[in-house]
Amino acid sequence: MPRIFDFTHAILRRPGASAVKGLRAGGGPDPTFAGVAAEHAAYARALEAAGLELTVLDPLEDFPDALFVEDPALVFTAGSVLLNPGAPSRAGEAALLRPALEQHFGQVLALDEGHADGGDVLAMPDRVLIGLSARTDRIGAAALARLLVRFGLHAQVVETPSEVLHLKTACSLIDEETVLATRALAQSGIFSGYRVIEVPEGDEAGANVLRANEHLLVGAAYPAIADLLSQCGAHIVLLENREIAKIDAGFTCMSLRWRAA
Repeated sequence: MPRIFDFTHAILRRPGASAVKGLRAGGGPDPTFAGVAAEHAAYARALEAAGLELTVLDPLEDFPDALFVEDPALVFTAGSVLLNPGAPSRAGEAALLRPALEQHFGQVLALDEGHADGGDVLAMPDRVLIGLSARTDRIGAAALARLLVRFGLHAQVVETPSEVLHLKTACSLIDEETVLATRALAQSGIFSGYRVIEVPEGDEAGANVLRANEHLLVGAAYPAIADLLSQCGAHIVLLENREIAKIDAGFTCMSLRWRAA
């Protein structure tokens, strides 16, 4: 029986030079383009090493955040969904992803009202969590939940701490029974039925990790998180993401991953 993190394919988009001006909630300095490009390339190699077949799309200079392909779309074995990101500057990205999705999926649905970012969506074995945030509103979350029913998926809309950009900024699925989460999110009760590993205090920025098959991608700047996750049986892969983190990005948002039927 395939596990929810057993993937065969992924879609990525190479960063354009404009990525250094990507959105960021807390201000701060621009990353270097060389740094962003190098970290993205290492990320792609890590997914290939995990056994995924990659489709790598060309940069979109008019959309600085377009390398974060998981915000304007979601993919599942049964099909894909084009979303409507909450940031106005990202409004045109979903339409530009449609051709790539149509090459891989027989069903490409589209959010028809409200706003929702893929970074607020955590697929779990028994449900899909949709977190409310500055980028995902109640109307969009409810509309997305209705679409997911068409794939046989049950969605649960949940609150996230006000300081969190996206749900998956503060949590990640580690295996079929385990979630990594910041203390604030762990104590919210949304992970009922799962074992929760709490992110060490001070390492909240490293809560976004990515399980892909037997590999678990973790930020190299967070060795304490890597140590905690070493008990979970996956092969830990430490990746630099300091430059990409300057534009509020984590590992999950840089690819669309699925298992082909």
